[in-house]
Amino acid sequence: MNIYTTDKIRNVVLLGHGGSGKTSLAEAFAYLSGITSRMGKVDDGNTLSDYSKEEQKRHFSISTSVIPIEWEGYKINIIDTPGYFDFVGEVEEAVSAAGAAIIVVNGKSGIEVGTQKAWELCEKYKLPRFIYVSNMDVDNASFRQVVEDMTNLYGKKMAPFHLPIRENEKFVGYINVITESGNRWEGKEVVPCDVPDYSRANLQICRDTLLEAVAETSEEFMERYFGGETFSEAEIRAALRTNVCDGSIVPMTMGSNILCQGMYTLLDDIIKYMPSPENREVAGINLKTNEIYHADYDFAKAKSAYIWKTIVDPFIGKYSLIKVNSGVLKTDDLLYNVDRDIEEKIGKIYVLQGNKPIEVSELHAGDIGALAKLTAARTGNSLSTKATTIKYGKFDISTPYTYMRYKPKNKADVDKISQALQKMTHEDLTIRVVNDAENRQTLLYGMGDQHLDIVVSRLLNEYKVEIELSKPKIAYKETIKKQSDVEYKYKKQSGGHGQYGHVKMRFSPSGDLTKPYEFATEVVGGAVPKNFFPAVEKGIQESVGKGPLAAYPVVGVKAVLYDGSYHPVDSSEMAFKTAAIQAFKKGVMEAGPVLLEPIMSLKVTVPDAYTGDIMGDLNKRRGRVLGMTPMSGGRQIIEADIPMSGLFGYCTDLRSMTGGRGDYSYEFARYEQTPSAVQEKEVAARAAKVAENNAED
Repeated sequence: MNIYTTDKIRNVVLLGHGGSGKTSLAEAFAYLSGITSRMGKVDDGNTLSDYSKEEQKRHFSISTSVIPIEWEGYKINIIDTPGYFDFVGEVEEAVSAAGAAIIVVNGKSGIEVGTQKAWELCEKYKLPRFIYVSNMDVDNASFRQVVEDMTNLYGKKMAPFHLPIRENEKFVGYINVITESGNRWEGKEVVPCDVPDYSRANLQICRDTLLEAVAETSEEFMERYFGGETFSEAEIRAALRTNVCDGSIVPMTMGSNILCQGMYTLLDDIIKYMPSPENREVAGINLKTNEIYHADYDFAKAKSAYIWKTIVDPFIGKYSLIKVNSGVLKTDDLLYNVDRDIEEKIGKIYVLQGNKPIEVSELHAGDIGALAKLTAARTGNSLSTKATTIKYGKFDISTPYTYMRYKPKNKADVDKISQALQKMTHEDLTIRVVNDAENRQTLLYGMGDQHLDIVVSRLLNEYKVEIELSKPKIAYKETIKKQSDVEYKYKKQSGGHGQYGHVKMRFSPSGDLTKPYEFATEVVGGAVPKNFFPAVEKGIQESVGKGPLAAYPVVGVKAVLYDGSYHPVDSSEMAFKTAAIQAFKKGVMEAGPVLLEPIMSLKVTVPDAYTGDIMGDLNKRRGRVLGMTPMSGGRQIIEADIPMSGLFGYCTDLRSMTGGRGDYSYEFARYEQTPSAVQEKEVAARAAKVAENNAED
């Protein structure tokens, strides 16, 4: 592949709802530019960007991939992203590396939730964007409907650059709004044709919108526009480029990915209207001077880059995908990783075409490439020279809230599984593995049930280890509500020394649920010698680990040793410890033991129309709605307290209630007493487990 300078580079991310045609669009680009000799299909599992076994099996994209395309002396880095919400982490990584976006809308399905989420991402990162309507060869695909819907949603920004020509319900050509000319496809050739009469009115409306936008770019143009003068094609294109780059206009175009129609014009428009990296800004902090370092994709400045994605594949190895923010990276350069405090020789430089590495000698500022075997590097790390140490800010990544408990099917695979999961967490920042020592379980976090299902499948197919997912245990705790006064005498006589320990103890609530217990002594007259006090406390300390009610940890208990007796020969620390353990069991059961459950502070963000359904559902889950806060864009944030047990499966339910438009987040708030019905059920379930000698589970 040739070397391209910053002004000849375009970094374009494909965004949109799942199944809207992003991967097939990337495939059409690759075919047109000569990378492939025949177009692959998603259903056949032979596309460039869906190269993993899982993607081929499931027929949708799971991870982001890059396809660099050479087109008329320019390099376009096409970044193909997944459309399903479980893989939003991949999309967020891709958007951080892109300089512009194409939002793909299925002409048949129209605007979907993924379209709106893609728009919101572009707004957040201030990305110039095109709207591309796919599947125009399908009978009931409507470009006009998509234009109307997008205009209703986002205002006058929408500017159709092309309009479809249909004959006998077939997509046969397009009208160029800028030049007001018609074009037809005849085989692979495009031939000029007349603009159909039925399209003239619509063409005039679209052209007026375009010219208004052009006029608004300068006062001179405004005067000429109101004076009734026309603009030359070159003036229109120059003004439109300015408008597209600052986001005041969003061009709309259309085509058919499968028939490769509309691709030439789209690739040409990417080069004409989308910004090269030199038109965009990027800044970090120079750690030597503590000043802001404006890298701004300037090839003349010191070398710096950041890692926006990591690929760890058992077959092709580890690749760190980088975007060069300044300078020119060359083979065997020494780069300093600021975040890991390590200097590494980068060795060979590659550009990845799907999963195929192509070696290049250098990468200019603004380009996207890959470095192999940077052992310490992680996604989000900044790379620079030791002389000019630059640190770039990390992009936002979604927090995973869906989790399941996992166990290895084969106990011997424990180490292999943890190593495989560690590699997967390097690759996908929305996977988290948490060791919940208190409940003796390991938890796997992801963005949704499908995400976790794919993790299990990848472990089996790529790493040859199996895990089982199950419902996680809730971290219940036990405490007491009343007071009790108990005594316990531990007496054991056998040959030689016996065992004797006698304690009288009071148990009461300590009022502090953050500590398991408080221990105090009020023994007078040496009824229990002081040297046995630590043994009694040790007995209490051991007992709070598993409470007598349902074998959950005990909190908030005050234990007072006030009397007892001892035997000068038979008493021992062991005897007093055992007596204290038994006294604790008896004392807690007599002091009104209750089960405490973790309460989460939940925030649900949904469009106004769904607030009633969400609140009704939260009530079913024993949630308490605390309030609602209106947001811009007709959305509401509903805040509620909800038991942790009520959050299981909430991700799937929220998506089905809101059609994927709802988001939620939660954090631990406190412990509260469980209702008696829940307590009885939980105690009975635990007792059944203990009866099966399976209390450890």
